[in-house]
Amino acid sequence: MDQQPYFYQFLEPISKELAFVARELENSIFSSPRTMLTHARVFVENILHKVVKEEKLQMEPRSTLKELLDLLHQHDLLDTEIRNSLHFVRQIGNQAAHDTRMFRYSEALLSWEAVYKIVKWYIEVYGPVSLSVPDYQDPVPKVGQTYDISEIEAKIKGMEELLTKSLQKIEVDTAEQEIAMTTEEIKVKSELPGFTTIRKISYNDQVLEIPNFLRDSFLLPQRFSKSETFLIRLGAEQQARIMSELPNNLSGLHKHVKRYNEKNDEILFGELKIFIQEEKERRKLLLKRPGELFFSIKTTIL
Repeated sequence: MDQQPYFYQFLEPISKELAFVARELENSIFSSPRTMLTHARVFVENILHKVVKEEKLQMEPRSTLKELLDLLHQHDLLDTEIRNSLHFVRQIGNQAAHDTRMFRYSEALLSWEAVYKIVKWYIEVYGPVSLSVPDYQDPVPKVGQTYDISEIEAKIKGMEELLTKSLQKIEVDTAEQEIAMTTEEIKVKSELPGFTTIRKISYNDQVLEIPNFLRDSFLLPQRFSKSETFLIRLGAEQQARIMSELPNNLSGLHKHVKRYNEKNDEILFGELKIFIQEEKERRKLLLKRPGELFFSIKTTIL
């Protein structure tokens, strides 16, 4: 699937990490205003870290957003409008992180507009002259958008970790390439709703990535021909009935039932790999052709 356009795509030439976090903020406005407000605060905090480095100012490594804001204000680097925008994003972000009330779309949109002012100021003052900032646009709900809140949180947190790494001084070229490659990988993986990796299951040196849409899927024994009896026995012990019941490492799973061994763990891991791939293909088809009815036929070649 081609990468869908998003408003802050123009940031990619100077910071893909910033651009991708902004993309997920945009996606979360109408899915979870609280998520957008909370992480917008982290987004602008990273912008201020970049400003501090550009200005070669001294600060504590773990400075809060307010401390960064105050530091830049003390050096007369913020005009009134930008300072007010930063305070607004910080304050409503703090509320979203601690207040249990429902947050409205209108509040997320106000924060989105404040973020735009901050980004525009940052690009115009510290960005390359060749980079132009487009006029402000209100985001619109995306048709077919089905990311749930836990998936959005996982996506944003993963990208924020990359953003933090990108701000650290990296002297080894290979490390920079590694971060760039990881960023590109996240870019691809975040295209389809439900496909964000929510957890990983390992066996020996092999790893399976569990997409969000399969997080709590039922592991029907009949779907696993070589492990059917094994899963039935595990189910009787209230183990491995759904994906979320599986341990992070399958090694030793057989110990929950009698007369099974490590080989059964290995076989189940292999069948899980096939199961996940089949379900991914099925979901891609459903997303591509919603509302249509499909029959799956599995054949065995003798």
